[in-house]
Amino acid sequence: MSSSESSAGVPLSQEPPIGLSVGEKRQRWFEVCLVLLVACGSPLMNALYLLNYGPEAMPHISTLRWTFGIVQELIGLAMLGYVLSRSGRRIANLGLRWSYQDIGVGLLLACISYATYFVGSLFVQVAHYAIYGSYSYGPSGNDFFAHPSVVVIPFTLLNPFFEELIVRAYLMTEVVQLTGSAALAVVVSVLVQSSYHLYYGWVGAISIAFSFLPLAIYFARWKRALPIVVAHGILDIYGLIRIW
Repeated sequence: MSSSESSAGVPLSQEPPIGLSVGEKRQRWFEVCLVLLVACGSPLMNALYLLNYGPEAMPHISTLRWTFGIVQELIGLAMLGYVLSRSGRRIANLGLRWSYQDIGVGLLLACISYATYFVGSLFVQVAHYAIYGSYSYGPSGNDFFAHPSVVVIPFTLLNPFFEELIVRAYLMTEVVQLTGSAALAVVVSVLVQSSYHLYYGWVGAISIAFSFLPLAIYFARWKRALPIVVAHGILDIYGLIRIW
């Protein structure tokens, strides 16, 4: 199978479309906002609420809530598929295709992402100490996700596809094609993804943003979605094991 085609012969080229009219660009931007609203609107509002009131304002995540999370992510992916179909595209056009090599790259990316998070967290803490004279001790995953039900397992397996296909592969592809700037696509993707992690506090969300940066840079350079999905999945599974 050629590296530039899916198994069905669908081109995976992400070169900027030629001759888009102003109306077509507006339509594409509207679709981007619509996908993000459906996929990330509720998580963002929940994150802002917890940022304001703290983890004690969040009740225990029951089996029903984990199930609702799965349904919500499936709806977000369905919306993505619908929007792509309107322009004759599929998920494969975002660079998601099977490859053993991509799985290996994903393992390496996970290590780089975690190392970047570790270094970034130290930098953020040093900056916080320099400004406020103290270190920041924000909430951790145990404050929100302790004692999860077994439904957390399918949620953890689905979540990397949900996040990386929507706020990384799709969002970055659209920003690059509509603006021509890969740097802007990286920044926008990391900011959007970090925004719905604000329940960890500003320091926590900024620290987590460092882990997203290598994934965004990788996709901007190679436009392959499977490695970033694998990397995200490894980090999520590691986090789940630590909570359990």
